[in-house]
Amino acid sequence: MFTRAAAGARGTPLALTYVLCALVMVIDGYDLAAMPLAVPHVARQWGIPPQDFGWSLSAVLFGLGLGAILLGSLGDRFGRRPAVLVATTAIALATAATATAGSVTEFILWRFLTGAALGACLPNITALTAELAPAQRRAGLITITSCGVAVGGMAAGLIAPQLVERGGWQMLFLASAGFTLVLIGLLALWLPESPKFGAEARAGVQPRLSILAPLAPRHRGATLIFVGLYTVNALALYMLTSWIPTILPQAGFSLAAGARMAAVVQGGGLIAGLLLSWFLDRSRTVGALTAGYLIVAACLAAFSILPPAAASWGLLLLVVGGGISGSHLALMAVGTSFYPPQMLSSAIGIAVAIARLGAIAGPLLGGWAIGQEFGAPGFFLLLMVPVLICAAGVRAIPVAQRGSAA
Repeated sequence: MFTRAAAGARGTPLALTYVLCALVMVIDGYDLAAMPLAVPHVARQWGIPPQDFGWSLSAVLFGLGLGAILLGSLGDRFGRRPAVLVATTAIALATAATATAGSVTEFILWRFLTGAALGACLPNITALTAELAPAQRRAGLITITSCGVAVGGMAAGLIAPQLVERGGWQMLFLASAGFTLVLIGLLALWLPESPKFGAEARAGVQPRLSILAPLAPRHRGATLIFVGLYTVNALALYMLTSWIPTILPQAGFSLAAGARMAAVVQGGGLIAGLLLSWFLDRSRTVGALTAGYLIVAACLAAFSILPPAAASWGLLLLVVGGGISGSHLALMAVGTSFYPPQMLSSAIGIAVAIARLGAIAGPLLGGWAIGQEFGAPGFFLLLMVPVLICAAGVRAIPVAQRGSAA
């Protein structure tokens, strides 16, 4: 793991490459948490109800989906490194512009553009990690690298009160833009190219497949299973993370406490992601994911039994966040094993794009539940539905793996 990357013209150690990839994932996690954390403050400042921001929360996900399917596959053609560098620059600019928003419409515009840039970047980061990782550790390393998403979301929840206190809600986005600009410099210096894009690829020998190649008959079954699970899990994940900072104050917690408990949700994803990586490398994927989803369902039901308290609800959120967020990371890692390298970022892009339908529906469904005054217990009971669907769906993963090997 600490040897030098054979494909890296700059001789970057593999460990450093994984760290850089994880830091890009941190941007994704922070960015997706920033808008939900900003909503209560913006709604109060502007004097409008929080549910009016439903499309603002979903815009980044819609953009991410389009960016993944239309732009993510560029890495299969031109290389992972240039795709990542251009996309991260666009992320920094769009995130900074979000801080200038003066209306819900402007939030929707800038969040959409941020999402499109993320959609171009993330499939290539995941593909690069998969192509550099040893085969026997690939799933685990992808999951560990993707834990950067949980780290970013957790960091957002922990520092949000301090950022808002010192610079208003705008500082939530300016801080992310500043971090991204620093990271761009590090990527330019040390991010290597994938070994799949050596002399042959630059000479045009690398086969150019359609961005829809993962939907060809040989891979269609695996793609349906991969995309289906990833989409339903995305619905559950974004329904949870988008509205936690809003739903907890309605249960009696302060805004600051809601932000900190949102960080607990992301922390659970970090812990579960690391735990699941151990099972994935030992071919225990189905059992681990099934158990995780069932435990999450039990915890969601417990919100209707236990009265709101920081200790008990914090523990439940740790487990729920871990099960849903950690499984999201694991599903992506499992899905990369279904495809050959020349269509990997295209396959990831399709999965990310279609999963945005679930990710868009999640905040909207949560907003509807809040508008209907379900309350926190009812909100969590509604969240059980996609979780139980995923628990049943993971049983099909061996079918996808057999089909891809055929």
